[in-house]
Amino acid sequence: MRQPSDKRPRRRFSDKDIKRFKVEHDDTLLNYLFTLFGDKSRTTVKSYLTHRQVAVNDMPVTQFDTVLHAGDELKINFKAGFSVFKHNRLRLVYEDEYILVIDKGYGLLSMSTDRIKTGTAYSILSDYVKSQNPENKLFIVHRLDRDTSGLMMFAKSKGIQEQMQHNWHNMVLERKYVAVVEGQMEQPEGMVRSYLAENAAFQVYSTDNPEEGQLAITRYKVLSSNKHFSLVELNLATGRKNQIRVHMHDLGHSIAGDRKYGAHGSPLGRVALHAYKLRFAHPVTRKEMNFETPIPPRFLSITASAGPSAVDGK
Repeated sequence: MRQPSDKRPRRRFSDKDIKRFKVEHDDTLLNYLFTLFGDKSRTTVKSYLTHRQVAVNDMPVTQFDTVLHAGDELKINFKAGFSVFKHNRLRLVYEDEYILVIDKGYGLLSMSTDRIKTGTAYSILSDYVKSQNPENKLFIVHRLDRDTSGLMMFAKSKGIQEQMQHNWHNMVLERKYVAVVEGQMEQPEGMVRSYLAENAAFQVYSTDNPEEGQLAITRYKVLSSNKHFSLVELNLATGRKNQIRVHMHDLGHSIAGDRKYGAHGSPLGRVALHAYKLRFAHPVTRKEMNFETPIPPRFLSITASAGPSAVDGK
């Protein structure tokens, strides 16, 4: 079932109701607002925050102690509060008039399939942008597997989507994941390089034959480990389907919970793979955009200490 982000009727406003300010020096948000609106009462200025009428770099904020930096952009909507997206399966990390960046929860499909049409990241966010304007559209720039959590990007126009996808290797500067893999890695860091192909059962596998598959390169670094599990940071030089999952299996250290690619158990009740860092050039402003989400706490705890029963998923 689709879940609207806000059931309250939305007030219509135009761009002329919004005033923009370029932040001239580092400060906290409320202090800066007091400086901007010295002719207004402190109660009135505070009400802008309370009623979600302030956005910093296109993200609505209500925290009075939000840190501002010189060059940031403030928007004040004098007629109505900015719409705020809330959903228990994903978090909106960044939004402007061109793109959206989200933190997707595990177990949530990125887009619809032949059997599942609603309740996907795409359908949830599509409802959100259409609630602002029924003519708004959304386009997936890249996707994550259902059981992979973390950062994903969407475009608000077909042109932006195509621009990002056609120039992916030039515009996407860094994509990093973290994973909990089975066993203790033999090397603290390294690289896996192979050609990935897919069989009739939709199982991706490595081959040395460049005519059979697409080149895939994954660099890895061990962050912590014990004799049962390792927490590994993974840097993608290419972005192929199931690339990390196949390459970890090739190394003999399948991702915990990933039974499709050789895992023995599921101690965390999920595939322990999280897209935690995304850095790219903005398709319009060309500004470097850098996003990072925390490593899931359970990833950290299971690699800090784990008993033998964890290997069996008990």
